[in-house]
Amino acid sequence: MLFDTHVHLNVEQFDEDVEEVIERAKKAGVEWMNVIGFDRPTIRRAIELAETYEFIYATVGWHPVDAIDMTEEDLRWIEELASHPKVIALGEMGLDYHWDKSPADIQKEVFRKQIRLAQKVNLPIVIHDREAHEDVVAVLQEEQAEKTGGIMHCFGGDAEMAAKCLEMNFYISFGGPVTFKNAKLPKEVAAGVPMDRILIETDCPFLAPHPYRGKRNEPSYVTLIADKIAELKGMEPEAFYARTTANARRLFRLEDK
Repeated sequence: MLFDTHVHLNVEQFDEDVEEVIERAKKAGVEWMNVIGFDRPTIRRAIELAETYEFIYATVGWHPVDAIDMTEEDLRWIEELASHPKVIALGEMGLDYHWDKSPADIQKEVFRKQIRLAQKVNLPIVIHDREAHEDVVAVLQEEQAEKTGGIMHCFGGDAEMAAKCLEMNFYISFGGPVTFKNAKLPKEVAAGVPMDRILIETDCPFLAPHPYRGKRNEPSYVTLIADKIAELKGMEPEAFYARTTANARRLFRLEDK
């Protein structure tokens, strides 16, 4: 019983075989998936998938790399979609200083607008942070993001940053990098995150876990991530699966659904 909290089954890498990918995930024990839309085409596809499969939910928002493209009309559309019964969060939003398509000031403006929208519609947020740790934390603090809480997606910060995010009502989610042989930091951080605030994800088709590193990732591989963190915490895998699934369902308010 696993919940992959961050998948991109809505991108072109899955155009040819998404049904088979979903079936493999179900056979691997993945009971629920959260498809993340991050621009107009992927948001539309995320909604389509959520409407097609009972066990798939959608998150809608605007990626920081493309922040320069987001219009006020896009923001209004996201607000409309927030009331869809299968939309469980807003995002992924945040800051990405690895790519230079969108200037940092525009990224921050779009990030702040989406946090404020999430507070308005009362949904948690999914945070993308790449090479922008300090600024991401600062924006979250300044915008009082603890009012919504959410997920630090594919967390890449250190234990100190994790503690700040936990204080702000965020869950810490880990993906494929925690399985990489040379990835010391994510293992250390994952081992220290409280069990009631940890989540797992694949971020497929990206960041496939060992031994599939460099290949297309898919939701069935989330078991490899879960097993590694369970090992780090000295837990039985099944117990870890149950706890992380309960965490996700609590965050997304699915406990009664």
